[in-house]
This record gives sequence, structure tokens and C-alpha cells, in this order.
Amino acid sequence: MSTDPVRLREYLSAAIEAARVGAAELERWRGKFTIREKYRADLVTEADEASQKLVKDVLMGRFPDHIFIGEEDSVGKSPGDVRPAADAPPAWVVDPLDGTANYAHDVPAYCVSIGLWHAGRAIVGVTLDPRQNELFAAAHGLGATLNDKPIRVSSVPDVAGGMLSTGFPANLQKQLRNLEAWRKLTAHAQSLRRNGSTALSMAYVAAGRFDGYWAYDNYPWDVMAGAVLIAEAGGTLCATDGTAFDPYRPDLVAGNPAVQKELLAHLLAE
Repeated sequence: MSTDPVRLREYLSAAIEAARVGAAELERWRGKFTIREKYRADLVTEADEASQKLVKDVLMGRFPDHIFIGEEDSVGKSPGDVRPAADAPPAWVVDPLDGTANYAHDVPAYCVSIGLWHAGRAIVGVTLDPRQNELFAAAHGLGATLNDKPIRVSSVPDVAGGMLSTGFPANLQKQLRNLEAWRKLTAHAQSLRRNGSTALSMAYVAAGRFDGYWAYDNYPWDVMAGAVLIAEAGGTLCATDGTAFDPYRPDLVAGNPAVQKELLAHLLAE
């Protein structure tokens, strides 16, 4: 069973190993890469591709019967396009470099993010920030940790006392909806942040640094690991229409339970 604690620890160990290998490769490439655009303002470097190859080698070397879904192999596909079949083997869903624009400008806010999806749910999540030397890790039913110490979402009781985070897509037209949400929430939240990495933003929610997160245009590799981290740290997630969270949908609202509920209400308000 994929949710057997012994098996889950094996999966988690593999994800941590792979994240460390991928992150080391990102640091090896720092300042040596060239940049190109997948689409306007949506960047990719040799480092993304080199990191993904090494992450894949580790995971598929240990679990050759699993599926591998990497961002760099999925250009042009929608979130729903990469959803595994219901009876598929476990699928590793990987962003080898989340926060590529930050990385390209040597802004220390990027990471390797690795999630494992099986039987209709995310069961393992690892996010590694090599610049801050922070390893966020979680598995279903086993809790969430930062550098091996347990973490919990914040206890902030409402949006008014909260620091909220969001992410904006590269596509200018798709940014407009979130700019309206940003305008709306400015009147309610203590502060708003955009750090350029969805995976790190979600890890920060799990660690109680951010109190809530919302976005309209994510991909599974952006959110898979973070979803496990937040759930195991006591947080809640849903889609922006209030239905159940689905990492193969582009939208989500996450946070500690009180803030997440109120954040959703603000987003739904006319």
C-alpha cells in the first residue's frame, strides 16, 4: 500500500535525496547558465533541465515502475493534461527549479519541489531551498518538518492580522484577475507578498510564516509538495470556488483554517 508508513518513509527518503541532488546541481550552475523564454516572461535555463534530469535519475532509479511528471517535459500542457489515470502507479510530480526568474537574477528565493501523487491524492511533499539551506518535508499521516523539526501553520485568527501570499502567471492577460484580487485584499490583510515561488510560498504557509496563499494559475508541479506540507502542518486547502482542492486544477486557496476560510470569502465576494 502506498500509504503504509514504512513505504511512505521510503518514498519521503527518496524525495529528499532527489531534492538534494537537484538543488546541488542548481547551485553548480549559478552564474553559468543562459536564459531563454518558453513563452513571454516565462523563463527556462540549462539549470532547470540539468536539475530535472538528476532528480528523475534518482527517483526512477529507485522506483522504475513509477511515473515521472516534470515541468520541463510538460511545456504547453494544461494542468489537466498531465493527470495520471485513476489506476496509474504512483506519479512523481516535480518542479526542478521553482522561481526561475529569481534564480536567473540571483534572487535567493527558489527551490526544488517534489510531490508524489497516488490513488487520487498527494501523499509526499519535499521542498528544498538551497540558498537558505531549508528542507521542508512531509508525508501523509507523518506530519511536516523543516530541517527535521516539526512545523505547524500559524494561529493568526483572521485575515486582518495575516500576511498573505500569492503568485502571478507570466501571461499578462491572466495576471489581470489576480491583480483585482490583490486590490481587493489590500483593504483587508495586514500585508501581501509575492515572492516569485509558489512552492516556497506554500512551504512558508506550512511553517507559519505566511498565514494564507491564493492563486489562479498554478500547475501540479508548483503545488503538489506544498499541498502535503500544508495539510500535514494542520492547514486547509480548497479551490477558489470553495470546492475540494485538486492539484490538477490551476486555482487554490490555502492557509491556517481560520484565515483560509476568510480568505476564500473575500475572493468570492463581489
